[in-house]
Amino acid sequence: MKLNILDRTVAFFSPGAGLNRARQRAAMETVRSYEAARHSRRTDGWITSGTSAAAEAGPAIARLRANARDMVRNNPYAARAVSIIASNAVGTGIEAKSRTGDVELDKKVDALWKKWAEDECDADGQLDFAGLQHLAVRTIVEGGEVLCRFRPRRAADNMETVPLQLQLLEGDYLDTSRDTSATASGGFVRLGIEFDAIENRSAYWLYRQHPGDATLTSRAGMESVRVPAENIAHIYSKDRQGLPRGVTWFAPVMMRVRDLDEFHEAALVKAKVEACLGVVVTRPDNEDADPIGVERTDENGQPIEGMEPGMVVYTKPGESIEVINPQGHTAYDPYTLQTLMAVASGMGITYDQLTGDLRQASYSSLRAGKIEFRRNMERFQWQTLIKMLCKPTRKRWIAQAIAAGKLPDRKSGYPTEWVAPKFERIDPLKDLKADILEVRAGGMTWDQMVARNGYDPREQLEAIAKHNADLDRLGIVLETDPRRMSAGGQAIPQPETESPD
Repeated sequence: MKLNILDRTVAFFSPGAGLNRARQRAAMETVRSYEAARHSRRTDGWITSGTSAAAEAGPAIARLRANARDMVRNNPYAARAVSIIASNAVGTGIEAKSRTGDVELDKKVDALWKKWAEDECDADGQLDFAGLQHLAVRTIVEGGEVLCRFRPRRAADNMETVPLQLQLLEGDYLDTSRDTSATASGGFVRLGIEFDAIENRSAYWLYRQHPGDATLTSRAGMESVRVPAENIAHIYSKDRQGLPRGVTWFAPVMMRVRDLDEFHEAALVKAKVEACLGVVVTRPDNEDADPIGVERTDENGQPIEGMEPGMVVYTKPGESIEVINPQGHTAYDPYTLQTLMAVASGMGITYDQLTGDLRQASYSSLRAGKIEFRRNMERFQWQTLIKMLCKPTRKRWIAQAIAAGKLPDRKSGYPTEWVAPKFERIDPLKDLKADILEVRAGGMTWDQMVARNGYDPREQLEAIAKHNADLDRLGIVLETDPRRMSAGGQAIPQPETESPD
């Protein structure tokens, strides 16, 4: 980079100032090398900012959340998107399996967890753990985030399993007015979340009641209280470094959904107006003229003429009839299709999932779309649901179970394996053959194939062994028994057993 005479003069008298000018000039040359970074006619209306994730999302979270909820209540595509994501991410539930290495202890832990997860985990007493997972995902997609509060119970509460319950709270419970740059402990509070001096979450400031409750009359309900972070699991999709709160998944597509609603409403109003006007009669200024059709008046006394099937009309001199010929909206289908494709893409789902439209779908297109969708769902399952909800819940549950004397304290702890629900095969026969070939080729193990289908390999082996023993005991041979029948339906010779002396 060459310096002009002014830069050289400044550098001669003030080397520091000259160096700074050179650096700034080099930075400007770098910016100019990116077309999108230039100040030009094409970028004049492009309003951007360099704010942090918290400063960017903070003022918008509440409004975006309210808009998204209105869309889910009133727009069928938005409602379906939430349902599709929740059903695929959770299915019948993400299950926990104990893996301590002690088979009997694992069975005890699994039985205790199953009883608690099915009957006692919900503080509201309505859902099991799988139901809470499903509700959490719906809340995350719609509102951007959900809080799971751990509620330890006393002995007087007479819980049969582990004295712990879960309470799901919407993001509205976080007091965003709690926003300070420094606290007495050397930390800070950002959007209702308190951080310590090394920026670890130390507490959450929560309202006692939902701030949007129309029946809220207690002033105490509008006062937030400090809840230690160990009692809260904050679940949201963290899409940017430094983002302390979640943003609704509808944020990138919200305006498109809104525009589509207004477009459909405008097209409907246009069709209704056109349907109301069938014939326009033009006549000379003659009040005594006879009606052309069946004459009547509206409530304002305006004449209305009706036409009947098969009517032959003879007009008088000076009269004319103009038939209204409604024109369909030629852009209706293309605009709707492109908008819904954009909405599906922004939500991370496929067009057929969003609309249920399978008219032009094929095996290849469905498979290609579902592969990307499943990758997104697996990332969400393991990096958000299991990491932020399931694992903290399990950790707290183990601690409560040990404290209550339900489980022994172990130095090695209680390792857990999580089994996510299976994804339905697009073509079951082709997909199953592919899995079998991959297992035979060593691409994956039998255990991995079983886990991919949403089952526990250990339980599957025990079930197979019991099933085979029952068949042998009863002397039953089924075509599905690979020990006795080949894949082609041929009987497999069995080794002869020696009779006892």
